[in-house]
Amino acid sequence: MKEFFKVTDLDKVLEYASSFPQAGTEKVSLFECIGRVLAVDIYSDADLPGFARSTMDGYAVRASSTFGASEGNPAYVNVKGAIAMGETPSFSIGPGEAAKISTGGMLPDGTDSVAMIEHVGQIDDMTIEVYKSVAPGQHIIHADEDFRKGEKILGSGSKLRAQETGLLAAFGIDSVEVYKKPVVGIISTGDEIIPVSEEPGPGKIRDINTYTLSALVKQNGGDPVVYGIIKDDFQLLLETCTTACKNSNMVIISGGSSVGTRDFTIDVLNSIPDTKVLVHGIPISPGKPTILARSGNMSVWGLPGHVVSAMVVFEVVVKPFIKNVCGLSPETGNIPELSAVLSRNVPSAHGRIDFIRVRLVEKEDTLYAEPVLGKSGLINTMIKADGLIKVDENTEGLDKGGMVSVMPLS
Repeated sequence: MKEFFKVTDLDKVLEYASSFPQAGTEKVSLFECIGRVLAVDIYSDADLPGFARSTMDGYAVRASSTFGASEGNPAYVNVKGAIAMGETPSFSIGPGEAAKISTGGMLPDGTDSVAMIEHVGQIDDMTIEVYKSVAPGQHIIHADEDFRKGEKILGSGSKLRAQETGLLAAFGIDSVEVYKKPVVGIISTGDEIIPVSEEPGPGKIRDINTYTLSALVKQNGGDPVVYGIIKDDFQLLLETCTTACKNSNMVIISGGSSVGTRDFTIDVLNSIPDTKVLVHGIPISPGKPTILARSGNMSVWGLPGHVVSAMVVFEVVVKPFIKNVCGLSPETGNIPELSAVLSRNVPSAHGRIDFIRVRLVEKEDTLYAEPVLGKSGLINTMIKADGLIKVDENTEGLDKGGMVSVMPLS
């Protein structure tokens, strides 16, 4: 009979994440970098925008030329010229003078603000009246107002979104060093598991975990590689795991993580060279029989076979490890939790951490977390859920009306 596992505190398990290395780096074009993680710090080589520019259509002026202006007592200003878009002004502006300018145009020397076209009346080709005074710096952007030369504009570990790619383009950077996407091997085990294309007979179920886990890996920056369905056969699982470990940055095995007579994951991991089981059992529900092993410099996971348990364990435990291997910094890699009011009492067993599926509902400008009722093996509970709430091991439940933190699902 197999020895039952000894649980490891969740916080201790999560501490292991930083001990695994990133997946290496590569250079990609700006078109390919969306969603990737920056591997270097980026510094500006010039001021941005690099010149003082208008943010409004109107007239570039010295603010002092408009002080005290109103509809009943407008300021009269001489128009010295107009500034074409994309050109450097060939003249400067003195007191009582102005230059017509469009949004984005370069301010001429001597100006420090723009009078909006809506607040200006044209008397003739050479004279305007300004009905509203402007303050120095109003309706303009200074040459270094966005970024200054030598400033760190993006830090290593940042996830590149559309706005970051735009910033890189603004500085003429057309390719960038990013962390490689970690290759994550996905193995689904069990004699009862069949391909999704087949009709399940008595006692058989379609392979769900391969697809849910692959999708979760993709959503969190990894590149899943599927090794198929492996029957409850020690030698076959050993061969598959050994191959996966040689060709991956992480391996996830679903099923076989408990201590039944046909649960081979622990024995297989103990048989792979340079592999050590770090964790077998975490005091969480669902997902207590989770396995974490180190094989060389990579992590190997044994997750429960039940799809809901596997998905919850991924969200709570595996996700931080993938983010670390992806190179995400803790500052940018963590999605903020949401505060909500619990809509009903939630019971919990002392001595374990319960992760309760909840959906978020807004009523009368208040966000509520409604527990999704149903047995732990029902996938419909994950379909209905927006996030998870945590009930600590030393808490015997949560009370209706209390504030809870909701961990959004991937």
